[in-house]
Amino acid sequence: MRIGTQLNARIPVLTANAFALLLLLFVSSFATAAQTPQKSPNDNNEYRFIELDNGLRAILISDKNADKAAASMNVAVGSGDDPKEREGIAHFLEHMLFLGTEKYPEPGEYQQFIKSHGGSHNAFTAFRNTNYFFDIQANYLESALDRFSQQFAAPLFTAELVDRERNAVNSEFSSKQKEDGRRLYSVKKAASNPQGAFHQFAVGNLTTLENTDTHPLRPDLIEFWKARYSANLMTLAVYGPQPLDQLEAMVRARFGAIENRNLKSRVHSAKLLEADALPAEVTVQAIKDVRSLSLSFPIPSQQENYRTKPVSYIANLLGHEGPGSLLEVLKKNGLADNLSAGIGMDTGEAATLDISIALTPEGLNRQEDILSLVFRYIDIIREQGISEQRFEEMQRLARIDFRFREQGEPLQEAMRLSSQLQDYPAEDILSAPWLMERYAPDQYRDILSMLTPDNVMAYLLAPQLELKNPNFTKWYETPWQIEPLDTEALKTKAPIALAEALHLPAPNPFVPENLTMVPGKTMDKPEWLGNNDGMAIWFARDTRFDTPKANVFLSLRTPAVRASARSHVLTGLLVDSINNNLNAWAYSARLAGLDYSIYPHLRGITVRVGGYSDKLNTLMNRILMQVAAPQITRQRFDIARQNLMDSLQNKAKDRPVAQTSEFIQSTLLEDTWSTDEQLQAAKTVTLEELRSFAGTLLSKIDPVLLVHGNLTEAYALNLAQQIDAIVLNKSDFATVARSQVRKLPPEEIVVSLNVEHPDTGYTLYTQGKNTSFEERARFRLLAQIISSPFYEDIRTTRQLGYIVYATPFEMLETPALGFVVQSPTASPNAIDQAIREFAKGYNETLANLDDERLAQEKRAVISSIMEQDRQLGEISGRYWREIDRGEEGFDSRERLAKAVKAVSLDELKTTFRDSVLNRDRALLVNTGGEGLSAKDARDLILQQPPVTDK
Repeated sequence: MRIGTQLNARIPVLTANAFALLLLLFVSSFATAAQTPQKSPNDNNEYRFIELDNGLRAILISDKNADKAAASMNVAVGSGDDPKEREGIAHFLEHMLFLGTEKYPEPGEYQQFIKSHGGSHNAFTAFRNTNYFFDIQANYLESALDRFSQQFAAPLFTAELVDRERNAVNSEFSSKQKEDGRRLYSVKKAASNPQGAFHQFAVGNLTTLENTDTHPLRPDLIEFWKARYSANLMTLAVYGPQPLDQLEAMVRARFGAIENRNLKSRVHSAKLLEADALPAEVTVQAIKDVRSLSLSFPIPSQQENYRTKPVSYIANLLGHEGPGSLLEVLKKNGLADNLSAGIGMDTGEAATLDISIALTPEGLNRQEDILSLVFRYIDIIREQGISEQRFEEMQRLARIDFRFREQGEPLQEAMRLSSQLQDYPAEDILSAPWLMERYAPDQYRDILSMLTPDNVMAYLLAPQLELKNPNFTKWYETPWQIEPLDTEALKTKAPIALAEALHLPAPNPFVPENLTMVPGKTMDKPEWLGNNDGMAIWFARDTRFDTPKANVFLSLRTPAVRASARSHVLTGLLVDSINNNLNAWAYSARLAGLDYSIYPHLRGITVRVGGYSDKLNTLMNRILMQVAAPQITRQRFDIARQNLMDSLQNKAKDRPVAQTSEFIQSTLLEDTWSTDEQLQAAKTVTLEELRSFAGTLLSKIDPVLLVHGNLTEAYALNLAQQIDAIVLNKSDFATVARSQVRKLPPEEIVVSLNVEHPDTGYTLYTQGKNTSFEERARFRLLAQIISSPFYEDIRTTRQLGYIVYATPFEMLETPALGFVVQSPTASPNAIDQAIREFAKGYNETLANLDDERLAQEKRAVISSIMEQDRQLGEISGRYWREIDRGEEGFDSRERLAKAVKAVSLDELKTTFRDSVLNRDRALLVNTGGEGLSAKDARDLILQQPPVTDK
């Protein structure tokens, strides 16, 4: 009442319209304040939730320091809304909305605008949602929103583009026909409830998107759009540096034009799996050498339980990897390599809890034992796992992670929030993923009551299976069969020794306790602390994000890893043993926010540990001891060697463009080896050879250490002493030079690969003259300018394929351009001819490029190079790359940006003429065409000298 009285007192000095506006703003502000999302104490952004008159809901994010802006529109319509007679139409609509609106009718205008202003854009169609998104230089957000909003308010659905774009959808379908993940998914659909929408084909192709006189596509498309798309089903997230009031004005002025048809989201009441069909096992024939066993348990939708997360509680125990866990017992016995658990599918009415296990060859032979063991472990959780102490540990870790949450990229934040606004109240959208409000034992028991042998669909994916009278999925022609499971055997057949080894995890010793920040200012760049007995030590205190986290990198450079393909293979097998030995013990550290990785590279092995600094040293110390004296068992050696051989053999079954790009990289990079060379080495290495290699690997070493984040200089020096004592005490120090890229000869080299795939793969790589910042700048700028028109010409106009792009193809600072096409219809010659025609036509466009446009494209490239660091790990990674390059000024970004700014139009034209028109220093790799064999081309290129900096 007092609010009303105060407003009435002001009436004499306001017009009626002014008063009405004031009242509207006041009420709006009051409503907004009441729905301000709860944010992390570490989050400096400002948020505002608004609902437009047309029912569209939006979350606005103001980040005053952002150099990029972003937006994401989530529409509560997906492939689950497809009519049975038009499978794939939701996905097709997603494609069509990009291709012209009443205000911006040119089909490529939106894409060109985004790209020319340093941005990116895309969309995806899921079962219940379609998400559209872009990011852009912050100053151009309003203009981008104007174009973006028109896609939902006034799309054209131009008739000729309808027929053209269905070919693009068909190309997308064709490009993934040989991918085992997509094939398995098609089987899961085929085995699902035929009365449910999940059963349908979601991608679309020329058949389901038929466009004939008797069955025209455009009327069906428009009808689907009108019947499904409505403002009240849309949730929008807009992220930018502009104040909230300005962001709100941008949104209201544009997105209010979207029509509210007052539609309701489709309710998917049908069960995902029919009760009568359970329990059952579905066996699926794989193309690649992959082996997996997945269990899907039907459960109710879990959307309403986001505050208590009972599935997360159960999945945390099922997917644990520590001592006594299901995975650890399986790994110790050589039956599995990986295991994960969590929500698989949630339609809003029904869901599944999925357990996925990567099998070894022995595990494939003993799948019944594994299934029985899974149910024994579930029994243990049911009997002993419901504990308030366990809940409190999980709750504490979730609260710590939310308290010290680091911001993601604007685009990722916008996508995440627009999606979550569909599922959560506005006040919870920032905190929902971390909420665990109360101990909920009844909910845990409810979930566990459904994890039984009578209520499961198991999916086995493996190659070379003997299937009796298999079914074949309609569009992917994947062989599969379904058979009932013997539930009594599952309840009783668990191997006794393995079952007795199972037990629940102990309390997590890595839960951080000291979360204070070290004193002192953030350092501008790492400081060299000198060489400790030959080890270069770099340190940078960094507390700019107010998170008690740190990252430590240790590179053990050694000439032994690059001696031959055999030593390369041995290094990979050794790293596998180290990681395998650490996994069970260190898994609790991962749960507590301490991550690590140990990986081989061109100069040796790197150890990276990062996360909360409190107990980082405990983890690092254990890793160092394992690196110094790894335990290598016969069982793990056999599994790792088989995995490596499978991985190498599977490369021949990758997408055509993946194989063409892989050939270019492995041929041009020094100290790399062909797939065949690695495979031959992997087939013949022995356990004794690996043990001997492990003993001598670090006899000659060139070590480098970086300590960055919430740690002190004293810690860095102390860690260096630990490394010296544990790892380097018997090592001689040597210099290991950085690898380089081989220089292509002046004339174009054409290579043809034999690939078993119906699509044609095509990659044209054109190399720069040297590695100078000036040359790199010219290639970066040229890629920026050419990429959008190349896509528009080859993909949209000529319809040569779904996978089409022009991109910087820089390797180890050697600049290059890459032109990539995968086509279901065109031959290598046809693709090459189209690219040559594009180049000739674009030469005229480039000649007429004005100064304003050139400056605009330069700003876009510079904004990408100088993009703001948002997380400690991004800065650590950038510092580590500079150390690897020997750039001790830590200013490569600034020098490259300066070089981009200095590029002249004449220099750009010359670079285009030499690299694109004339194809100087070019390598063209295709599949199924003419050219040198892979071996002959590799032999020729291996003779070439490296690219230099001049």
